[in-house]
Amino acid sequence: MRKNSFITLLIIVLGVCEASIMNAQTISPKLKWSERMAATVMLQHQESYMIDHATSPKWDYVHGLVLTAMEELNKKHPNPKYTEYIKSYVDKLIQNDGTIDSYKFDSYNIDMVVAGRLLFDIYGKTKEGKYLKALQTLRKQIEEQPRTPSGGFWHKKIYPNQMWLDGLYMGEPFYIQYTMTFENGKSLDDIAKQFELIQKNDRDPKTGLLYHAWDESKQMPWANKTTGTSPNFWSRSLGWYAMALVDVLDYMPKNHPKHKELVSYLNQLASALVPFQDESGLWYQVTDKGNQGGNYLEASGTAMFSYAFAKGANKGYLRKKYKKIAQKAFNGLTGNLVKIGSNGEVIITQACAVAGLGGNPYRDGSFEYYVNEKKKDNDPKATGPFILAALELNK
Repeated sequence: MRKNSFITLLIIVLGVCEASIMNAQTISPKLKWSERMAATVMLQHQESYMIDHATSPKWDYVHGLVLTAMEELNKKHPNPKYTEYIKSYVDKLIQNDGTIDSYKFDSYNIDMVVAGRLLFDIYGKTKEGKYLKALQTLRKQIEEQPRTPSGGFWHKKIYPNQMWLDGLYMGEPFYIQYTMTFENGKSLDDIAKQFELIQKNDRDPKTGLLYHAWDESKQMPWANKTTGTSPNFWSRSLGWYAMALVDVLDYMPKNHPKHKELVSYLNQLASALVPFQDESGLWYQVTDKGNQGGNYLEASGTAMFSYAFAKGANKGYLRKKYKKIAQKAFNGLTGNLVKIGSNGEVIITQACAVAGLGGNPYRDGSFEYYVNEKKKDNDPKATGPFILAALELNK
C-alpha cells in the first residue's frame, strides 16, 4: 500500500509540475494586448534573433522594429524578461571590437540603420565601448550614404537616386537620436530635409497620399516619367512614414523651426488617410482602391496608422479626434484580423509579408503586384506596431 501510495503521489506531483509548465507557456487573456503580443513573440521565437523565423543571428530592420516596441513596453510595464530578450539580440551581433555581424557597410542599405536604436539605451546603461563603436559605425553609414541630386538618401546602393517611404523610418529616428545625443543636434536641418523632399516630390496633390517611392532620376521603369513617383499607394509604406514622423518628433526640439513643419506633414498625412479608412476601422493593402477586386484589409499598415495617430494625439501634434480613429483601427485589428492560439497567443492575420520596387525578379509597383504578394501571420511588421499602438491606447 505504501509503495502504491508513493507512486500515486508521484504521479500527482508530476502532473502538477507538467500543468505548471504548460501554464507557464500559456498567455493570460487578462494581460493587456501589448503584453500579450510581446509574450507571443517570445513564445514563438525563444531567442530574439529568431524573430521572423531567422535561423541564425542577423542585423535586420524587423528585429529593430519589434525590439524597439518591446523597449517601449518595458518602460511602461517593466519586466526583466524584456530587457534580457532585447539585450540578447544586440549581444549576439555586436562583437567585442564593436563590429556588427552580418552587417555590410558598403551596401549602404538604410534598412540596416534602424536596429541601431536599440544601442542607445544599452550603451547609456553599460557605457561599454563596443556599443558606442557600433553606434558610430551606423552614424558613419549615414554620413556616407549616397544621395540624390537634391540631397535625399538613396534607399540602398542598388537603388540609385530612389527615396522610399520605408527609408524615412529606417534612417531618421536613429539619425536624430544620435545627433541629439552625441552632436548637440547639428544635423536637425538635414533630417528635416529628408521629409521635405518626400513632401515636395512624392505627394499626390489630389488625394494627399504619398506614393511608395520617388526616383529623382526618373530612370526606373516603374517611375512616372514626369514626376518620378511609383504608381500606387501602399499602406505599409505610408505607415512607415507616419511612424517616422512621430518618432522623429520625439527628438526635434519644439523651438526648432522644423518642428512645426514636421507636425504639419503629420497632419496632412492623417487628414489624407482618414477618408480611406474602411468602416471596419482597417485600411486596405492598396490604400485608395478598396473597391477593386483582389484588394484586402491589411494588418501592418493599419497597426502603424493606429500607433502614429494615437501617439500624435497623445503628444498634441494631432487633434484629439485622431485618438478615436486610432482606437477604431485597433478595434478593427483585434475584432477582425486577430485570432487567439491554443496557448493564448495573439495571431495577427492578413499581414503583407514583403513588398518593394525593382530588383530581380522585377517588381513593377502595379496594383496586381501589391495585392498578390504573400501574406504571413504575425509578420514582425505587424506585431511591432501592434505593441506600439496598444501602448499608446493603453490596451
